[in-house]
Amino acid sequence: MRKPAIVLAAAACFLAGAPGAHAQGPQAAYPDKPIRVVVAYAAGQGTDIATRYIADLMAKDLGQALVIDNRPGAGGNLGTEAAARAPGDGYTLTMGTNATHVLNQFLYSKVPFDAEKDFEPIGLVGTFPMVLAANAGAHFASVNDLLEAVRRNPRSADVAMPSTTARLVVELLKERTGAALFGVPYKGSGNAMTDVLGGQLSVIVDTPTALRPHLASGKVKAIGVTSARPSGLVPGVKPIAEQGIDGFEVIAWNALYAPKGTPAAVIAALNASLNKALARPETRQKLLDLGFEPAGGSPAQLAEFARAERKKWGPLIQAAGIRAD
Repeated sequence: MRKPAIVLAAAACFLAGAPGAHAQGPQAAYPDKPIRVVVAYAAGQGTDIATRYIADLMAKDLGQALVIDNRPGAGGNLGTEAAARAPGDGYTLTMGTNATHVLNQFLYSKVPFDAEKDFEPIGLVGTFPMVLAANAGAHFASVNDLLEAVRRNPRSADVAMPSTTARLVVELLKERTGAALFGVPYKGSGNAMTDVLGGQLSVIVDTPTALRPHLASGKVKAIGVTSARPSGLVPGVKPIAEQGIDGFEVIAWNALYAPKGTPAAVIAALNASLNKALARPETRQKLLDLGFEPAGGSPAQLAEFARAERKKWGPLIQAAGIRAD
């Protein structure tokens, strides 16, 4: 996947010419009450953890609380629909993902919102690969070991899928290798990891953020990363693309959006606040520790990036016949 040309340097340049953190004109008082941030995933999942950290920084800058509203379900569609239907007044935001704002429109037969038309982009927060990991007791140490185990015994290594992106990783592995992998969907990382640690399932695909404490404890072991090249977020783990599946790459991302119709001055204030948070060296290190490559940039850059993502993944998903319902 082409990495977005949106980096902290771009964020810094944007900040140099951006308006202040607070809106001007009719929205000069913005914000004058708490802001709700819809997270379409369960508490404790990677997107939720990163959102809470960024929300705390923006709250200090904007002078109002950013309150997280977790609404998991339907691969992120449930919470994203709620955000899309909210008033465009700057007091409801959502942390979108590559699933909610790119993949789901191709994976589901009916999505109750238009990811492009129903939202105003604010800014890209961060990118990250997915990690294929196994229970510490599993008798395989690589992707090839996993695929061989499944070929010998088709239900010997069922895979926990706590997100739409995890589902895409599993489906692409099946499409590229012909292996009879059986994916089990979960609403969030917590329940999925409980079953993997308990031995009900052998394998999980999840974010570096969600997997980090379990990898550190040795309760699970990483056997592959979905970036095309080795990632500093999971040192020492070979990419799936380097384990005999050439060209395999799936990169996830998080981005802040507002409902359509949110005033431009409010979007500018939120973008400036987000970029200010991302430009801090301590924020960059914290996000790296959480499992995210910090991004940043303008609303226009995010819109262009998301359009490019749709052009890339839409045809691939449709050609492979991958469905989530």
